Amino acid sequence: MGTVIINGKQRTNNIIYWKLLLLFSLLFIIPCQPGRAFPQKTRIIVIDAGHGGKDPGALGANSKEKNINLAIALKTGQYIEKNISNVKVLYTRDSDVFPELRDRAELANKNKADLFISIHSNWAKNKNVRGTETYIMGPAKDEQNLEVAMKENEVILLEDDFSTKYEGFDPKSPESYIMFTVMQNTFKEQSTLLASLIQSQFRNRINRVDRGVQQAGFWVLYMTTMPSVLVESGYITNADEEKYLCSKEGQDYIASAIYRATKEYLYEIDKKSNITTVATETAVQPEDSSAEEPEKADSGLIFMVQIVSSPERKDLSPANFNGLSGITELPSAGWFRYASGSFREYSEAVSYRKKLGSLFPDAFVIAVENNKILPLQDALEKKQKK
Repeated sequence: MGTVIINGKQRTNNIIYWKLLLLFSLLFIIPCQPGRAFPQKTRIIVIDAGHGGKDPGALGANSKEKNINLAIALKTGQYIEKNISNVKVLYTRDSDVFPELRDRAELANKNKADLFISIHSNWAKNKNVRGTETYIMGPAKDEQNLEVAMKENEVILLEDDFSTKYEGFDPKSPESYIMFTVMQNTFKEQSTLLASLIQSQFRNRINRVDRGVQQAGFWVLYMTTMPSVLVESGYITNADEEKYLCSKEGQDYIASAIYRATKEYLYEIDKKSNITTVATETAVQPEDSSAEEPEKADSGLIFMVQIVSSPERKDLSPANFNGLSGITELPSAGWFRYASGSFREYSEAVSYRKKLGSLFPDAFVIAVENNKILPLQDALEKKQKK
């Protein structure tokens, strides 16, 4: 091809041609190669070490909560980045500084994080109280949960002009928490899954007292736009637990437990983008009541849409699933997964998930073969090779 002169600089049509050819290859040819379709995106996990700087958090006999939180947070991030592929960890703080609550959430939101994990140490007036608990966003169901949330939210009072920044929210006023009783958390199901896995690791792997998954009105969780949990790793006001929380061994164990739970959660979500079972037809379509019913499942590889998971079994009545019928149940790791639809093609399942979006905003596509869950990436590659 000939040479083109532009602004005194020599550029060749050949270069333009090859650049366009390379771009075309990257966009269309490479994704179609066996084993390289649907490359995994890098997941962003934000780890928030609670308190910091001028805010010490809860005080033990010999320690400050902010220091324990930071040590566990950094160890957790190191475990995650070392042992989970395609993950990037961001910290709201990696030193003894004081990020405002809204800045912590904003960091996660701006980076479009896939997970937000806030790490804390608990306190109680009764120094015999001990154990771990993991919170999700929601209205406090008892006085103790409200008390924990009020204590953690008090950090707002250290910020300048906090009343304006937080829309008149008063962390010490029980009336301010009424707002959390009416809000709906889009990511409640996924947050509950992660919280349950963390508590399971605490209980079964490092023998901590399990105080369960709780919910309360934590402002930092309220402001995030992704699955989010707040981990209370132990009671700094209990002498034995304070010693454990301050020890290198204790911090390692807690961090590794959170890492293992995170890894299991991501695996579940991948299956969950691939998780669950078999379903039949649907009765209610919120946006398109004339939508065709999904075809019946069989023993081959199929794609479905998981709509709900629960630690307790649900009756398959449409009343329990926003009017949707044809639901299939699949127990998995102590949980019950509920799915709708059965499709041969992944794209069909994606379209179906979109139709269910207004009823189940955190629904996702899963892959099932012979009634067993497959990682979605494996299923897509297997499908392509056929």
